[in-house]
Amino acid sequence: MNRVIYKRSTLIFFLISWLSAMNATAQEKFPVPVGNPNQLFYLQRTPNTNTIVCELNYNNNVLDKEEPVHVYWIRYKDQGQKEELSFIQKKFAYGIKSTAISKDKYELNFVSYKKFPMFLMKGPNNKYNVYGTINQKQAIINRIFVKINGGSFWSPNVDYVEIKGVDPANGKEVIERRKI
Repeated sequence: MNRVIYKRSTLIFFLISWLSAMNATAQEKFPVPVGNPNQLFYLQRTPNTNTIVCELNYNNNVLDKEEPVHVYWIRYKDQGQKEELSFIQKKFAYGIKSTAISKDKYELNFVSYKKFPMFLMKGPNNKYNVYGTINQKQAIINRIFVKINGGSFWSPNVDYVEIKGVDPANGKEVIERRKI
């Protein structure tokens, strides 16, 4: 009896490990946007590698107080070109609403999901970062991955959202996967 339970437990463990590795491998195939000193974080989602980039929005080297974050695509699936969000995407999906809290601090929310507040503010190095809660602690957000399993543009079936960032206290990477 114990031997059968052990074999089943081992089989289940290997299946879970294999599925996790398959998922990690799929995410590793997504390109990482580089070379943009104003980039705050990026968002990727299935079903393709096109990437949403959120960057600081400067006008004449001054942060735009009305719209401090500029959001755009990198269309890796096409030719890797930069492309602005469409009106619909900006107003209903990937646009970011910002609210000034103080001189150098803004609350940010994706227009499509207001339950995850983020904060644009200057860190100890006097540079702007986007902070959010990862594993119940404030962290600097650098990547959001959304696993979509069917549905439609207006109502996608989201399996989970994975948020990656850096703990500002120790510089270590932090990751949290949330069911939505």
